[in-house]
Amino acid sequence: MAKKKKKIPYLLLLLLLLAAFILFKFLGPAAHKTEKGFLYVKTGTTMEQLKTQLVNEKFLPGTTWFNMAASALGFKAVKPGKYKVGGGTSLLSLVRMLKNGNQVPVDLVITKIRTKEALAGRIGKLFECDSLKTIGFLNSNDSLAAYELDSNTVMAAVLPLSYEIKWNTTPRAIFDRFFDAYKKFWTGDRTKKAAGQGLSQLEVITLASIIDEETNKAVDKPKIASTYMNRIAKGMPLQADPTVKFALKDFGIKRILFGHLAVVSPYNTYKNKGLPPGPICTPQQSTIDSVLNAPKTDYLYFVASSNFDGSHVFTSNYTEHTKFAKMYQQALDVQIRKRDSINATP
Repeated sequence: MAKKKKKIPYLLLLLLLLAAFILFKFLGPAAHKTEKGFLYVKTGTTMEQLKTQLVNEKFLPGTTWFNMAASALGFKAVKPGKYKVGGGTSLLSLVRMLKNGNQVPVDLVITKIRTKEALAGRIGKLFECDSLKTIGFLNSNDSLAAYELDSNTVMAAVLPLSYEIKWNTTPRAIFDRFFDAYKKFWTGDRTKKAAGQGLSQLEVITLASIIDEETNKAVDKPKIASTYMNRIAKGMPLQADPTVKFALKDFGIKRILFGHLAVVSPYNTYKNKGLPPGPICTPQQSTIDSVLNAPKTDYLYFVASSNFDGSHVFTSNYTEHTKFAKMYQQALDVQIRKRDSINATP
């Protein structure tokens, strides 16, 4: 009897140690720290593929204990997504996160984007859907008809904001987020102001996109908007250099030459009157508001100041405009000669 009594404490100790070991395997740090720190589970991934991925990407050394944790928690259906797996994450936390689909959102920050292709490329790098599927959606007039947009106007709905979107979201669902923000932006007050300027919402954004490419000088933006609207009202072409760059898809051009003006495109506002068929970049919200709040002026021309301070000189008389344009050109030529002289110095 005495020997049996002595064995009981040892057996209890062994059981306690075993229980502690199992608890440690389930609750203790299990996942390894990886370079990326994120587990990307693609749509259609099976449970076996997920387990292989966890090992191949070095999140786990093996799957024995993972299988036990998954069985204990009833984890059977794999949910795609982007999951943050920090070093030391426990098995139970990992399995629970994957089972519940608790993925972290992607921060999609839109600043200035000029083309649909650039947007599609950005989305393709950040989300599961690739750039080809995205550009296919952005170019599909049938898909865009539901938003009352087309392949020329689609970028008008992409406002420069920060969007939190799940990694496995489709191109259409991503665009739905853009469009929701677009609708919220167009409050009753903004819509009323657009009508007061004689412009549609799309025309306001298109005009704002040109202005954003013309200048960074906030104080000049309302006056540039007024100038362009005056030109439209008089049936004059806008003659906006940024639209020619967009037509050529060459945004590195420093100086628009006569050869550039020959490009045949609805975006060439030297050849075509009125606004181009869509925006040439994603304009800042403040620039859109500059169009909506543009003052009534008699300006028909503007040119960069010869002071090179980013400001512009506005005139309503072509003779005066020519004088200021010549002053700017002469000052620019002086700068170019100085630069060339410095570069030529051995």
